[in-house]
Amino acid sequence: MASSVRAAAPPRADPAPAMLRVMLVDDHQLVRDGLRSVLERQVDFDVVAEAASADEAVRMAHKARPDVVVMDVRLGGKSGIEATREIRSVRPRTRVLMLTSFADDEALYASVLAGASGFVLKQVRLDSLLRAIRAVGSGENLISTEEVQTVMTRLNRGKHMYADSRLESLTPQEDRVLGLIAEGRTNREIAVELGLAEKTVKNYLSNILSKLEVQRRAQAAAYLARHTGSQG
Repeated sequence: MASSVRAAAPPRADPAPAMLRVMLVDDHQLVRDGLRSVLERQVDFDVVAEAASADEAVRMAHKARPDVVVMDVRLGGKSGIEATREIRSVRPRTRVLMLTSFADDEALYASVLAGASGFVLKQVRLDSLLRAIRAVGSGENLISTEEVQTVMTRLNRGKHMYADSRLESLTPQEDRVLGLIAEGRTNREIAVELGLAEKTVKNYLSNILSKLEVQRRAQAAAYLARHTGSQG
């Protein structure tokens, strides 16, 4: 009977790391190019799409099906927060990591409500950013419940000092818009300051006028000054 010799099995190769499909959203080409360059040097990232606006981000997310969207908070027109809300409503499995140039409690809170999984400053070290993208991509939520509660407390701390029920009825975002109106800012300036579309600011203004029962922005500003000035 003929004997047979089984060839030795080849050594097993280490499994390739799972690739994270990433989409970059920023209205500055230079920022997107820099992020793409960094991510493409990693073995576990695949940059599948880029977008320069909120509307483009929503369209590209539907087409490219990214696992993680690295989203700038402030974009021309609609904000990154609004884009996040739309993307998450259609693609709940897509995770969003918000990038911002400065710490902003209001933006953090709005990002949480929009469904973002993380909130990172653009000044963060590259290795920290990569860890954040990987963590969000693996399903982790980088925004803790305690952090959200702290932000909520901070945003509402001053509102309970109002002696007027109409001012107390304003949401945190309406309260902030009213404060900027009182500083003499235009709708366009407010939109840039808060990272919102100008149309969204107009909607906030309409709500503010209705809640304060006044007709013009100057009257709203005077209302705020009159009631906050009487405190203490």
